[in-house]
Amino acid sequence: MSKDESKKEDQNQENKIHDMASISVGDKNHKIYCMSIIGEIEGHMVLPPQSKTTKYEHVIPELVRIEEDDSIKGLLLLLNTMGGDVEAGLAIAEVIASMKKPTVSVVLGGGHSIGVPLAVSAKYSLIVPSATMTIHPIRMNGTVIGVPQMFHYFSKVQDRLTDFVTRNSKIKEETFRSLMMETKKIANDVGTILFGEEAVECGLIDEVGGISEAIAQIERMTK
Repeated sequence: MSKDESKKEDQNQENKIHDMASISVGDKNHKIYCMSIIGEIEGHMVLPPQSKTTKYEHVIPELVRIEEDDSIKGLLLLLNTMGGDVEAGLAIAEVIASMKKPTVSVVLGGGHSIGVPLAVSAKYSLIVPSATMTIHPIRMNGTVIGVPQMFHYFSKVQDRLTDFVTRNSKIKEETFRSLMMETKKIANDVGTILFGEEAVECGLIDEVGGISEAIAQIERMTK
């Protein structure tokens, strides 16, 4: 690679880190793509500029490019998210789950709310011991019409999320629903906060570990 090409590649990497918190590591023919899901998942409404966000309209096309790029051998997904837009988060999770390439996720700080489906969307998931994951019923902002149809819709969306999580992890549906509806674990709220070991024990996450374990897992899946 020439000096100009190397400089251009470095600039492209800097732009990706700035815009999408993503980077490719390794040589040009044998790369692991590292993508971060951080802050709040932004959906159809633009969040305030001071908020840390992950924009689905950036992430989804990039995931398609990763799947089609023969030089990328696997995707490393780093999560530290408070949750966010349900539709956008689930859309990203469905794309990741449908990828043929090795995908490994690591929950670092938190994988809360819609971050739970994102964490389990990878073929193998890890969580560091100090990380937490919050499981709770869906919330919706804006006007809510007090009619049976609206509550039926809430129930159907909740079923979609539950089905996705149970299909892509080892947790049983009844266990997941009981954690979601727990009333004694969170003050003034419904749901459960799981720490690293607890998330593994209930079958939500595959293993307690960090970056080195995740990269080693991608290597094993590639071979």
